[in-house]
Amino acid sequence: MRAVIVEEPGDIEALEIKEVATPTPQPGEVLVRTVAAGVNRADILQRRGFYPPPKGVTDIIGLEASGVVEAIGDGVTRWRKGDEVVALLAGGGYAEYFVVPEGQLCAPPQGVDLVTAAGLLEVAATVVSNMDVAGLKAGETLLVHGGAGGVGTFAIQYAKSIGARVVATAGSETKLKHCLDHGADAAVDYHGDWVEGVKEATGGRGADVILDIMGAKYLEMNVKAMARRGRMVVIGLQGGTKGTLNLGLLLQKNGTITATSLRFRPVREKSEICARVEETVWPRIADGSIRPAPETRVPFDEVRRAHEILDSGDNVGKLVLELPQG
Repeated sequence: MRAVIVEEPGDIEALEIKEVATPTPQPGEVLVRTVAAGVNRADILQRRGFYPPPKGVTDIIGLEASGVVEAIGDGVTRWRKGDEVVALLAGGGYAEYFVVPEGQLCAPPQGVDLVTAAGLLEVAATVVSNMDVAGLKAGETLLVHGGAGGVGTFAIQYAKSIGARVVATAGSETKLKHCLDHGADAAVDYHGDWVEGVKEATGGRGADVILDIMGAKYLEMNVKAMARRGRMVVIGLQGGTKGTLNLGLLLQKNGTITATSLRFRPVREKSEICARVEETVWPRIADGSIRPAPETRVPFDEVRRAHEILDSGDNVGKLVLELPQG
């Protein structure tokens, strides 16, 4: 099969398409012929050598994909050859075939084609699992950083669907409008004093829950933007890994900071999250309360262009690699 290989970490030139052996499903696993694969910022970090896969997982990039079941391993009960599926992966999505534990597969949402579905599961699983961790409730305010990205677009709509208010940050007029168009109650330009913007949008109270993709760069400011008994979940480190924190301010607010990684969770936990997504998110997509983010489809052979688009910071919504069929 053809797959995207990174032999030496680096810039987009490090991405090469080469022939590799097609994987064989082990007990409890499913082999899927890939239709499309989601492109995420974690993929860029892995390409650069900063986000290696868990031990024992393929080093082929790709954390989510869609396709058609090709073969099943011993003990698989839900899936059969020919089933259409979307997958939450620890790696391997940028290839013509991938293997995945059966519990990390879902049927695609009703009315959504497989290419669009390829970019849904990872963001849905990320948002739902972390909103569960933070305990976001109706009537509370969620602060979403990067509101115009795939995770941000989904988080805005999911929070609104459960009755929360949403303040989103973004970096251009187009992206701020995108956040508002997808349900955000307020959108704040992060080039300015966004902490003050959050306070203004919440009547001085601050955000009850913060979904943070920046890490170190925003650590102090996030605590300032937090409401009393606020909860922050760090899911990305685009702004670095080491920051300073005023523990006195966090103590005054009775605040909580948690950091999670979906990729490194055990199979059992990922399977539970996938089941929760099918139960709680897919119906919201079917009834229109959550709309898939705008997507940019890029042919598999142009994988370097996909990474270039995401690297630029200009993309709005989701990027998807589309593999040739037939």
